[in-house]
Amino acid sequence: MSSNRYDINELAGSFGDIGTLIPFVVGYVVILHMNPVGILLAFGLSKIISGLYYRTPIPVQPMKALGGFAIGHPNMVDRRMVLASGLIIGITWFTLGASRAVEILSKLAAKPVVRGIMLGLGLTFAEMGLSRMSTDIPLAILGVGVAMLLFGTRFPAMFAILLLGIAVAIIKNPQLPEMLSKGLAFKLPTVSLSFLSWTALSKGFFLLVLAQLPLTLGNAIIAITHENNQLFPDRPVTERKISISTGIMNIIAPFMGGVPMCHGAGGMAGHVRFGARTGGSIVIIGSLVALLGLFGGASTLLLLKAFPTAIIGIILFFAGIELSITARDIGSEKKDFYLMILVAAIAMWNMGVAYIAGVILNEFTRRGWVKI
Repeated sequence: MSSNRYDINELAGSFGDIGTLIPFVVGYVVILHMNPVGILLAFGLSKIISGLYYRTPIPVQPMKALGGFAIGHPNMVDRRMVLASGLIIGITWFTLGASRAVEILSKLAAKPVVRGIMLGLGLTFAEMGLSRMSTDIPLAILGVGVAMLLFGTRFPAMFAILLLGIAVAIIKNPQLPEMLSKGLAFKLPTVSLSFLSWTALSKGFFLLVLAQLPLTLGNAIIAITHENNQLFPDRPVTERKISISTGIMNIIAPFMGGVPMCHGAGGMAGHVRFGARTGGSIVIIGSLVALLGLFGGASTLLLLKAFPTAIIGIILFFAGIELSITARDIGSEKKDFYLMILVAAIAMWNMGVAYIAGVILNEFTRRGWVKI
């Protein structure tokens, strides 16, 4: 049985998923006025438990469709609806996992469908990364060049990228270190049950949960299971386990002010790209995030906002490329390759629709109703 490692490579790889964490946390705090203490503590504890339990770099990420809609529509969504949606999602995935219904859903997805979802997600991450990199093209070119030179060497590329980001942040704001030190303070999350209202639960379900469930199934249940088992066959996971752990962390998180979370396949690709090979990387980043939540105080938001957007883009870009590469084993059959590309193209628009379309088309071709 492989055990977790806590070495320099795991430390470097632990930062491979901050490209999705930082923008969503900042959005939740700045736009929806949610408390960063509860958000970061929930993420931190969930990451620590995930790393200790799975012993592979299975990440804990913000739910993207839900979070994107919530942050993008503050006139329609408030913090109570976000918390309520997390509880609903938690109960849903725990029930689907415990009842084994999730296994039936996952078996409907043939290999071209799964690889298409992973390819589409990878290309989406790469596109998101390029968009963020365009905010500072010289910095992006420098960061990508440094990373490419260091990949395959003994010096972890992630450290160089992080050091570059920190240096740029301080150059832009020389008072940043002093400001960060003054804002440190210990604070515990506030436990609240205000989200347990019919209004918050019903609006959270219709506005946030419905759009997220298919994406979670494709990306954070099916894709992460296949990705983990392909990369780490000695430490396999099942859709049922992933579904249950997704449920548990989302049932607990809302009561400490945490937002909806999932095990995203893109996050694992990011961790692996920058050196992670065990769950130790997830324990490390989880511990740092939890400590930031508990002791960061007013410095927390300042630190997250100061990190250069272009550097976040570089991390997202390489995570997307790493995830896309998993589609290389699709084989030479035209039908499988065509189906994978079709699913990937749709997945870049809507992951849930891609899953449904892929399952239907695969069944039609299998029965000979459609010729490709």
